Amino acid sequence: MTDPARSIGIKRRYLHDEVAERLRELILSGELEPRERINENELCERFGISRTPLREALKILATEGLLELLPNRGARVGSVSEVEIHEIIEVVAGLEALAVEFACSAATESEIDAIEAKTLMMERAYQRGDDDTYFRLNREIHHAIMQASRNETLAGIYANLSSRIQRMRDRAHKTPEQWRSAMEDHLEIARLLRARDKANLPRVMREHIRRVKEVIVAAYGI
Repeated sequence: MTDPARSIGIKRRYLHDEVAERLRELILSGELEPRERINENELCERFGISRTPLREALKILATEGLLELLPNRGARVGSVSEVEIHEIIEVVAGLEALAVEFACSAATESEIDAIEAKTLMMERAYQRGDDDTYFRLNREIHHAIMQASRNETLAGIYANLSSRIQRMRDRAHKTPEQWRSAMEDHLEIARLLRARDKANLPRVMREHIRRVKEVIVAAYGI
């Protein structure tokens, strides 16, 4: 019998998509660790579902690189090699640079207002050492910029790639200097977006994302 306290309310419409979204959240939050085996019985009980939609969800996340399907042995959370990190971050840097270039033209004033407000909230979280709030706002800002680009194709490619390194990107331990530099980057990004400076903003964003690579490789020893 499903434990109501642990059960996550899952709609019956497009069930495997709903399950995939819940699993994606568990992976990106770190509740499911890289290379951890997927316990199908436990997840079926937790979500109150049968194995069929769960296995369909596992296939979806495998196509995104978040899971690895093991022949006759279920699935495990995906891991990323140093080579893959270098490749993914270079592509993500290019996508985010393109997004801010588009956003300089396409973003509304209210969208820029919201990005500025979140940036200032993130700065306050940084100042008080509130990692969880800082990381959440960081994700929201990058997502908001991508949405402001008004390019769904770009946003879709970005979401698929960035999800593979999102947890590492968030949770990699930064030195005080690296964290301060990242915060200064965000303040500069917000300023240049307000000015709609498409000559300089893509360069600043690309350099900001590339610095993430150094932090991840140093933090995880890969």
